[in-house]
Amino acid sequence: MAKYDWETFGLHIPEIMVPRQGTDYNKWAVVACDQYTSEQEYWDDVEKIVGDNPSALRLMLPEIYLDTPEEEAKIKDIRQAMEDYMKNGILRTLPPGCMLVKRTAEGRSRLGLVIATDLEAYDFNKGSKSLTRATEGTVVERIPPRLRIRKGAPLEMPHIMILIDDPDKTVIEPLVNAPQEQVYDTDLMKKGGHITGSFIKEQDLEGMKDALSALYDKAVEKYGDGNVIFQAMGDGNHSLATAKTNWENLKKTLSPEEQKNHPARYALCEIENIHDDGIVFEPIHRVIFASKGQSGMDLVNETVELLKEQNGDACLAPEGAAAPEGGFAIPYLTADQKGTILIKDPANKLEVGSLQNALDVIVKERKDADIDYIHGTEAVNKLSAKAGNAGFMLPAMDKSMLFPAVAADGALPRKTFSMGEANEKRYYIESRFIGK
Repeated sequence: MAKYDWETFGLHIPEIMVPRQGTDYNKWAVVACDQYTSEQEYWDDVEKIVGDNPSALRLMLPEIYLDTPEEEAKIKDIRQAMEDYMKNGILRTLPPGCMLVKRTAEGRSRLGLVIATDLEAYDFNKGSKSLTRATEGTVVERIPPRLRIRKGAPLEMPHIMILIDDPDKTVIEPLVNAPQEQVYDTDLMKKGGHITGSFIKEQDLEGMKDALSALYDKAVEKYGDGNVIFQAMGDGNHSLATAKTNWENLKKTLSPEEQKNHPARYALCEIENIHDDGIVFEPIHRVIFASKGQSGMDLVNETVELLKEQNGDACLAPEGAAAPEGGFAIPYLTADQKGTILIKDPANKLEVGSLQNALDVIVKERKDADIDYIHGTEAVNKLSAKAGNAGFMLPAMDKSMLFPAVAADGALPRKTFSMGEANEKRYYIESRFIGK
């Protein structure tokens, strides 16, 4: 069996920074910046919990403050805090290696490995065949405000979660038996559950490298040499896209030799196995809202006509109708009736792909129509019962379909799946120096 280097997998062994010993990790660890973006009271409460203690809160900008009068001053404070934490020893740098993380939340546990991903192996542009692939379309307008935070910052902290496709659990799971040193073991604030982190030195990751080599060969065999997808974005797509944009801008100022090992070429992340039992893909349903005078069934019929154009055929059927062989069945709900849309020869691998293509046309062409993305059936039922609205129920995505679907169709529609609720998202603990 061939044995490849880390670069072949689009990975890099980092020098991770963690808070000094004795730090209260419950106050240090803070949830991802892109959560609770409409809930000021959440972040006010985090401020009270943290107080004057060292905390990742001082090194990040909750996105609730993006494009507000407070943004500029807060970014300035972040820069100063980063400098202070490094200068005063609040952060310590570990030798090259990775952090094995076990996270328990909402009654489920999952394993992850904090490592660095190579931004040279990632391209978020449409049609990309890069080794690390975006799983949903990147909204480029979301990058500039995030770039303001990263540009010139000496440190990075990841809420990026990247998935690998390892059904036999050969890469991450065996690391529980590797030589390691526990660094933290703490409850997470605000109902975040519990997390432990154990450091594994680079020399003790050779077995993982062997497993990745075998997995890489299987990916080449499955997808073809020019279309290998080895890492797929699970969470933090726009955060990684920002890191990539920052790197591409910085590259222009560096010599080819400097580009090879510059720390900003890499982005700290947590990789997880999509087949981990603790990872659950939850469906995200759709509700379309129209102006007064329109019925929900008008929207449903319009959707069916578009589905006919975009796929082989589509029609309305009674509630509970089964999908045709090789096709899809998508339940719909309106104030007038409930039923099923049958798509007989879909042009996409997933129900959400076919449906979203049709709904996008409606929202774009009809200036009086809007769309919302809904978790849970109760909310869909409630919204769809109002005149002029139409709800569409989507199944939970089969996790095993993610890699083949992205390889075949490219980035999936926005809000195809959710990896848990807000309190299950990644909390900032580790950081890394990326230069000044």
